[in-house]
Amino acid sequence: MRRAWREAEEIGADAIFCWDHFFPLSGEPDGKHFEAISTLSAMAQVTERAQVGALVMCNSYRNPELLADAHRTIDHISGGRAILGIGAGWFERDYDEYGYEFGTAPDRLRDLRAALPRITERLGKLNPPPLGKLPILIGGSGEKVTLKLVARYADMWHGFGDADTYRRKNEILLGHCADVGRDPSEIERTWAVQADDPLAGADDLVAEGVSLLIVGITGSSSGYDLGALRELVDWRGGLARAA
Repeated sequence: MRRAWREAEEIGADAIFCWDHFFPLSGEPDGKHFEAISTLSAMAQVTERAQVGALVMCNSYRNPELLADAHRTIDHISGGRAILGIGAGWFERDYDEYGYEFGTAPDRLRDLRAALPRITERLGKLNPPPLGKLPILIGGSGEKVTLKLVARYADMWHGFGDADTYRRKNEILLGHCADVGRDPSEIERTWAVQADDPLAGADDLVAEGVSLLIVGITGSSSGYDLGALRELVDWRGGLARAA
């Protein structure tokens, strides 16, 4: 994992993410796996330039103040490169095996809504504070709740789907920003692309305002194949030359 993070940075990745689960989401269900905050601390230590974060931390697994404090610490380890990614949670096995109450999706969204102001308040109280503006990334595209939370609290918003999906969800986000008096340009748009065809729709997404495309790379016993990342970085270089 350390070798893959360093290689990704050398290739030119602007940000590197882990996820926040207790078991693999693909392959062997009980395969090798590590906890996210500890992993993120290691990522922060062995990289030098790329932003580092989780896509995304599950709000249910940790006290919001602790989550803020951990990311402030990771921000210092990384020299000011941390992103605090957060979402409401969805993987029921994590909850059941680790003793968390799964509840319903509305329950988990209400908990996220209650946690976000606590996170921002704690970030403002910590001594020493983060090294700069520690961005909060909210993952998810739920139109009635999640995008409202993005409009109110997020510095970054992450979702997935094709360009038409992004366009529709972004229009809803713009409406929520108007409702709360938020300048939507303050929110960076990030979006998932598929590892088997990372350039599919990439031009359209960038044209619509996405500034960070994120590709998921799955590891194996033989390591990590970063070919999809290389494709994206080469494509980005072509855009820069054209500009």
